[in-house]
Amino acid sequence: MGRKITVIGAGSVGSTITYTLAVDKIASEIVMIDVNEEKARGEAMDILQGMPFSSPTNIYAGDYSDAAGSDIVIITCGIARKAGQSRIDLAQTNVNIIKQIAPEIAKYAPDAIYIVVSNPVDILTYVFMRVSGIPEKHIIGSGTILDTSRLRSRIAEYVGISEQNIHAYVLGEHGDSSFVPWSIAQVGCVNLFDYRKDFHFYDSLRPELDTDEIEDYIRTSGGQIIKRKGATFYAVSISVCHIVKCLLGSANNALTVSSMMHGEYDIEDVCLSIPFIIGPHGVSGHLLPNLTGSEIGKLQNSANVLKNVIRQVDI
Repeated sequence: MGRKITVIGAGSVGSTITYTLAVDKIASEIVMIDVNEEKARGEAMDILQGMPFSSPTNIYAGDYSDAAGSDIVIITCGIARKAGQSRIDLAQTNVNIIKQIAPEIAKYAPDAIYIVVSNPVDILTYVFMRVSGIPEKHIIGSGTILDTSRLRSRIAEYVGISEQNIHAYVLGEHGDSSFVPWSIAQVGCVNLFDYRKDFHFYDSLRPELDTDEIEDYIRTSGGQIIKRKGATFYAVSISVCHIVKCLLGSANNALTVSSMMHGEYDIEDVCLSIPFIIGPHGVSGHLLPNLTGSEIGKLQNSANVLKNVIRQVDI
């Protein structure tokens, strides 16, 4: 059965998501919407011209009315943070954009599942829930799924095992207050910190884990990429397309995406990332790892950081 996906925002992230959706044969129809209509047309045309060597996918630029019948809507539009701009100023600018977009897109695609990618993603996910009229379970922020991917990639370099065998997570805000709950991290079926004892490599010794270095890598690697090439878009696009695959699949998956908290870990009325259960019906539940007291404190601190921003923006 054909799947229709709308991508709002034809910048580097939105265009790369569209490209990845097409190359991975995830959708049969993709609509690109951007305030710069010519940019959207150009990106859609460029991707479409490669489809003869991939799979038949109808890719085109349109407006909000063209989103009608979409299974999934991905929101990537927004303004990047400028030098000297405060976090609050950036939040208000992009909150205003979400407030403008939400009623328009919801009018034409009321039954779609929405993925918010724009930053600050936790704040914008919260705002979209408040102003769109779309059910909470159909709204997902990309949250810390990219941070989790970066974490697993770095751990894999230490332990010499495929990233797919690393079971570790970044929780909380997609931002400076995020943290790694090391107490629940595993590689294969063993505790991460026991891997040198329980894993037996015949030809090499594996290094000790440096958790401080790993957490620093997670927080700074995005900035390093921006410094080197001007923007980050490949890894986030692959991560968002993984969310899409989970939504379009037949089984539920536990992903660190951003959704509303309703008293879990004594946190409520804020969106942040814990392992939420994602599947064909959107957000259908969550997993509550047995965190240490210190880790719960870090999660609550992350929630308070986000709530402080919410209090200062005009929703």
